[in-house]
Amino acid sequence: MANLFGIIVSGRLVQTNFEQVGEKQFLCVIPEADNINHVVVFLTGSVPFPDGLGGSVYFSWPDPNGPPTWHLLGNITNTKPSAIFKISGLKKTGDSILQSGYNFGAQKVSHNAQIGISVEPLSQIQGQVANPSTEASTLNSYMEFSHAMCENLYNFASSFAQSPSQITPNPSEQYLPFSVLTKWYESFSRKLQQNPNFWKK
Repeated sequence: MANLFGIIVSGRLVQTNFEQVGEKQFLCVIPEADNINHVVVFLTGSVPFPDGLGGSVYFSWPDPNGPPTWHLLGNITNTKPSAIFKISGLKKTGDSILQSGYNFGAQKVSHNAQIGISVEPLSQIQGQVANPSTEASTLNSYMEFSHAMCENLYNFASSFAQSPSQITPNPSEQYLPFSVLTKWYESFSRKLQQNPNFWKK
């Protein structure tokens, strides 16, 4: 069942080298994890979970002063075969980290991060609460898309800009001063920077 799972870290090859460390527990080491912010965990598709089961996904960042501490990231199931998790907030030490109390056996202190998957009943998985800091934010990508879309419209419209003397009057067309589009673009960019959800009001 170990080849059931895979992980993706940006800029690296896919890892499917999970090792079975318990009856229903699987472990994968992520080497040199210092600069990793997100990780994707997925089912490879070779074999589905048995009916009524899914996988709780845990993350462990090495602690130089002790054994690994496991943090619940979330889960994967046959109906949700992949998930992206933000792990940068879990690479801190201190009381701000929510600990799951879960243990994947006695591993040696390591300088590599680890992903653990525990195969459990769906009823148990659905009742678990993951660390809120592990939820990958879509806010930055939304802002990037919105900004790029507005910039594209602005650039497209500006490529047709003409001075009044260059315009051939056409009674079926309406004309808009280019300064209006410029003001809109500046206003939209400013509002988006202040509140990415302003358009929902």
